[in-house]
Amino acid sequence: MENKGVLVGSIIFVFTSFILMIAMFVYESYKANQMKERLRSLKTETQTTVVNSPAQDYSMYKTKIGDEGREMVQIPGGPFTMGSQDGDPDESPEHQVFLKGFYIDRKEVTQEEYVRFAKMTKRSMPRIEVFEDDQSKLLKPEFAAMSVSWDDAVAYCRWAGKRLPTEAEWEKAGRGEGKRKYPWGDKFLAHVANVDGSDDGYKYLAPPGSFDTGRSPYGLYDMTGNVAEWVADTYDEQYYKKSPYRDPKGPETGDLKVVRGGSWRETEHNARLSKRFAAKRWRTDITIGIRCASDADVGDNPATS
Repeated sequence: MENKGVLVGSIIFVFTSFILMIAMFVYESYKANQMKERLRSLKTETQTTVVNSPAQDYSMYKTKIGDEGREMVQIPGGPFTMGSQDGDPDESPEHQVFLKGFYIDRKEVTQEEYVRFAKMTKRSMPRIEVFEDDQSKLLKPEFAAMSVSWDDAVAYCRWAGKRLPTEAEWEKAGRGEGKRKYPWGDKFLAHVANVDGSDDGYKYLAPPGSFDTGRSPYGLYDMTGNVAEWVADTYDEQYYKKSPYRDPKGPETGDLKVVRGGSWRETEHNARLSKRFAAKRWRTDITIGIRCASDADVGDNPATS
């Protein structure tokens, strides 16, 4: 009789355990379905937000095609704020500069475009001197040109019927007439520029024009990150204290040239539009590339007093 009671108890225990197991399975399935629905809802909300976000209209700015077939944007003449009181010592004082109108490339020069120039002018190709990974990861036709010296950059722009932008022209093209720190505003945003790390989708170089939401007020791409860019000016740490109000062109003499825009190796601080870098004109680096400029067409700059 005792054995029968034990058997019945065991059967009840097993049956109860089985029922509990089924109940837990049903509950977990319910939770999983609820989570899937929530994720699907969030994804839909995100997509709706992106789709409904109004696109910036840059059509008000005149464009033209340069001699080498690349698109340029006209930057209107007028004043803007150059430098920063909150940056490095060579960025101050913050000051007003007046520039006549000019054109500047919408995107950085690509490796494919630089190769065409090098072949037509019989110029030697850039060499990668130092890189800790497989060099083929940097060498793609659609990536930004890099490892070019200041003289190489000058030669490319001259071949294209253009010139390097001045330091002041470059900064105005990136920030507009205000004091914004980055092309898109004052706050650094992830995923809108190719800077240090791979969170933005690129560990090293990226094709110019990959970040539509990171464009400058005039519609220029990659004014922050990807490759830094040579400008025409000679570097002087104290230049802002004595630079002219109208169309400054930098010191007449000096051993260093200016590099602007940060690169895929730079931090948030060094990606600011007012940040200035100095380099020997013969320096070739996998973080430095080219963007060209040109004077405005006759009639584009009305007389101003």
